[in-house]
Amino acid sequence: MKKTIALVAHDNEKKKLIKWVLHNQDKLLMHKLVCTGTTGGLIQDALQKLPGEDPEVIRLKSGPLGGDQQMGAMIAEGKVDIFIFFWDPMTAQPHDVDVKALLRISTLYNIPTATNGATADFLISSPFFMDTYNSSDQDFSTYTKRQLDL
Repeated sequence: MKKTIALVAHDNEKKKLIKWVLHNQDKLLMHKLVCTGTTGGLIQDALQKLPGEDPEVIRLKSGPLGGDQQMGAMIAEGKVDIFIFFWDPMTAQPHDVDVKALLRISTLYNIPTATNGATADFLISSPFFMDTYNSSDQDFSTYTKRQLDL
């Protein structure tokens, strides 16, 4: 089953993500890749250097320029199956609030999420990676139907 895999990396982690993507290209290129802008450009450039490869890489805006929000919207709309985000825990990010929102929304919508190479390796090694996986439907009716005391 073809999945949509979201790929994001902070600046200090982009080289690691590209190396990981190239190492796992056989598995990844069977799916649709969607990335924030700068990361997507680097991944696309690296993959196009491979013989015979014309990867499907959808590029959103750069993260700080709205790409994080675009990615979050795709997750909320059910358009992302797997979220791989190599984030830099050692460097303050000017868009840290957006980063936390992305991780929050992927958790809220029960999206398998990897935040480093080790978790990404485990995720794509799962038998569910190449098969159908029905995550439990999220029921937000308790929240949406709550009574507000105004």
